[in-house]
Amino acid sequence: MGFSPPCLSQSLSFILFLFHFHSTISSPLSSNYSSSSSHLCAHRQSLSLLQFKQSFSIQNSSALSEYYCPHPFPKTESWKEGTDCCLWDGVSCDLKTGHVTALDLSCSMLYGTLLPNNSLFSLHHLQHLDLSFNDFNSSHISSRFGQFSNLTHLNLSGSDLAGQVPSEISHLSKLVSLDLSKNFNPSLEPISFDKLVRNLSKLRELDLSWANMSLVVPDSLMNLSSSLSSLKLYYCRLKGKLPSSMGKFKHLQFLDLGWNDLTGSIPYGFDQLTELVSLDLSWNDYVSLEPISFDNLVRNLTKLRELDLSFVNMSLVVPDSLMNLSSSLSSLKLYYCRLKGKLPSSMGKFKHLQYLDLGGNDFTGSIPYDFDQLTELVSLGLSSNNYLSLEPISFRKIVQNLTKLRELDLGYVNMSWVAPNSLRNLSSSLSSLSLRGCGLQGKFPGNIFLHPNLESLDLSDNKGLTGPFPSSNLSNFFSRLDLSNTRISVYLENDLMSNLKSLEYMYLRNSNIIRSDLTLIGNFTKLIYLDLSINHLSSEIPSSLGNLVHLHSLLLGSNNFVGQIPDCLGSLANLSYLDLSNNQLVGPIYSQLNTFSNLHHLDLSDNLFNGTIPSFLLALPSLQHLDLHNNNLIGNISELQHYSLAYLDLSNNHLHGTIPSSVFKQQNLEVLILASNSGLTGEISSSICKLRFLRVLDLSNNSFSGSC
Repeated sequence: MGFSPPCLSQSLSFILFLFHFHSTISSPLSSNYSSSSSHLCAHRQSLSLLQFKQSFSIQNSSALSEYYCPHPFPKTESWKEGTDCCLWDGVSCDLKTGHVTALDLSCSMLYGTLLPNNSLFSLHHLQHLDLSFNDFNSSHISSRFGQFSNLTHLNLSGSDLAGQVPSEISHLSKLVSLDLSKNFNPSLEPISFDKLVRNLSKLRELDLSWANMSLVVPDSLMNLSSSLSSLKLYYCRLKGKLPSSMGKFKHLQFLDLGWNDLTGSIPYGFDQLTELVSLDLSWNDYVSLEPISFDNLVRNLTKLRELDLSFVNMSLVVPDSLMNLSSSLSSLKLYYCRLKGKLPSSMGKFKHLQYLDLGGNDFTGSIPYDFDQLTELVSLGLSSNNYLSLEPISFRKIVQNLTKLRELDLGYVNMSWVAPNSLRNLSSSLSSLSLRGCGLQGKFPGNIFLHPNLESLDLSDNKGLTGPFPSSNLSNFFSRLDLSNTRISVYLENDLMSNLKSLEYMYLRNSNIIRSDLTLIGNFTKLIYLDLSINHLSSEIPSSLGNLVHLHSLLLGSNNFVGQIPDCLGSLANLSYLDLSNNQLVGPIYSQLNTFSNLHHLDLSDNLFNGTIPSFLLALPSLQHLDLHNNNLIGNISELQHYSLAYLDLSNNHLHGTIPSSVFKQQNLEVLILASNSGLTGEISSSICKLRFLRVLDLSNNSFSGSC
């Protein structure tokens, strides 16, 4: 399955921090102030807090905030003039002086720009500051954070902050915990990082995940405090070899260096991190782990609870050696590690395992019976092991015993002997089920929807699945459906629409859509992705598609649609992928596509379009893929206004004139096909020879001259 970030360790660390924060700071102060009114905060501080409140509005949480804050609460709404600010939600004070010493506004639904002149920066006595998971609208991280000289805990994670991480952060010499993670690509330059690691000698927890540290040398991590207990640099674009002296961090419990560009073998020194509870080195495409290093790791890291080495090359590691891992593991993710051979037959020893992902490897044979002993499993992924099979008796035991299972991905595991009807016995807690390409045969298991929590179902690439898709008794939470490349009959009628109101992703490519009223598709107003390609649909493209304002991808290719592109598509402002190829659409390409500022893929090939290629089409700012081949287009090719194109195919039309010079400036161009436009002439610019990514070039059946 390859479950990716955010990983369990990040969420766990954040939750533990909040628990610690509330239990050690907020609770004692709240109880003291509730019993005494003598310790009022200073008027000036109260005024600063009220000014801070007024500088932001309260707004619904972003998707990121919703993930980490299931129950957001607008704490500042309790802040009233004339009341003791030490009793306000999120505010804690010193019992003697009344100074505000802690401010916890995490998940407070704040929206607005955090400016350097904000009154927040006048609260000089702050020791704890948590502004995580609000929306500061791409504000730059202010250098004035460096003025909080008493600060021991600073958390600005997940709050849409941007710009460079200011070097003034290094002035916070008392910092014990610093979290700037999950913001949108703030950058950290080597000089700022060097100051940070040199001056913050008391630091125990550091999380800079998602910060751009591409210029920081990995070896400079060794200058961090040896007392660190948590280091998280997930998706920081770090490049180069893993530091060879990581063993100096004797107290490290959480280490996350996933989703970087680190290379080479995992050094032997990692086995000295004996306090590690969580280790994540995943999605570094060129990192490898030798058998001797793995043996040392599993022998010494006895406290390990979470291990994610996905995409680490472990091709020489024998699968049975996994059995030497700590039996206390709660999460093991080894997705696409090139592991070979049979699955270990004693996996049942991992009694505490909740998350297991061994997908994308080269495992063979049958899934062992003792997988049914992993009774704590919440998520199981064994997908894309093309020679792995699951026998009916093993499947029956798994569904009988794994009662806590919420996510199951067995994609491309051979289950041809398993009766689809047996899926009804899966855990009632199941929210996501993927059995794509499993060789299932027989009638669609309509009773699968008796699972009340089911949100995602993928049965694609099971060509032997037949029967009707149910139009009732569907979960209210159901958001993702993939029946592509099956023979399941789908009736696009009112009953189905009314039962799938929460649907966000619908994949029905090459399926069996019958008795369809396509105008009803417009009722799926939450759709983000819609694929109805290769279905012999014949009508005009329904104007009701204009209701799908959240749509990012629309694929209607290889049908029999007729008429013109409807004007309604112009209202799909979020569209990034549009495929109307291989239909019978006619007429000029009008300006209904002019509004697609986010469009990066456009395929109108194999239709009957006429007229010229409109200039606005070649001016779309994000366009990377443009395919207009095999139409009846005429006229000159306009100059391209941007330099983002990677794919351009205008072949088999009636274009004339010369190739615009801007085509040869597309430095990312990989495919250029202008064949069979007999009216194209002129000399081919030698600049074409400088397009270093170009791999397909076809200018045949024209009247060009010139060479490289």
